[in-house]
Amino acid sequence: MLTLAFDSSSKTVSVSLLRDRAVLYEAIINNDLNHSEVLLPAIDEAIRLAGVALSAIDLFACTLGPGSFTGLRIGVSTLKGLMMATGKPAVGVSTLAALALNVSNQKAVIGPMMDAGRGQVYLAYYRYDEDGVLIQLEAEKALNPESITNCLKKDVIYVGDGAIKYADLIRSMSIEIVIAPEKQQYICASAVGILAIEKYRQNDLLDLSACVPFYLRSADALPKKSVIL
Repeated sequence: MLTLAFDSSSKTVSVSLLRDRAVLYEAIINNDLNHSEVLLPAIDEAIRLAGVALSAIDLFACTLGPGSFTGLRIGVSTLKGLMMATGKPAVGVSTLAALALNVSNQKAVIGPMMDAGRGQVYLAYYRYDEDGVLIQLEAEKALNPESITNCLKKDVIYVGDGAIKYADLIRSMSIEIVIAPEKQQYICASAVGILAIEKYRQNDLLDLSACVPFYLRSADALPKKSVIL
């Protein structure tokens, strides 16, 4: 099965092609361009370099959130366009779950932590079960810095740009807390694809008409209220 997976939920855009669980192609793009300028050309480049046609893709996948509001809308809109153009199924996955897969430790609890802007982070906890499947332990949260230490746990590996940004605060709780290296902070589309394949096998597919981003909090930019004088 060929899976095209992508992520545009943060500062980077990532695109990957997988045949079953084997990664045929992966790119992470980190530049100053708007994601709307980057994502579709990156998808075109992926299928060109992998030597496959768009019509040959069996499954599409992207992150639904949490993350950048604009980035998530671009990703979901692109996913819907691909579904409509090809008639192929699609799966949406958690951004934090994809980030958790950057940590391969099969025994540790993993705390993916994304910088949410406005002085907040997105945080959840995961671990691998005995079959190597990632299991979510707690609901995803949006937290203010002063609330982070109330939710931190010992013997956890924290990963992501939020963990890097608030490393001093996290380490002030316990020297036993581990923060994954900075190179592991970026979301990989191959992780999105791997999670999507598992959901596909469970028949957990997206409904085109009901597919929406998962923001986890209110929008950054709210419309101004009208004032009647």
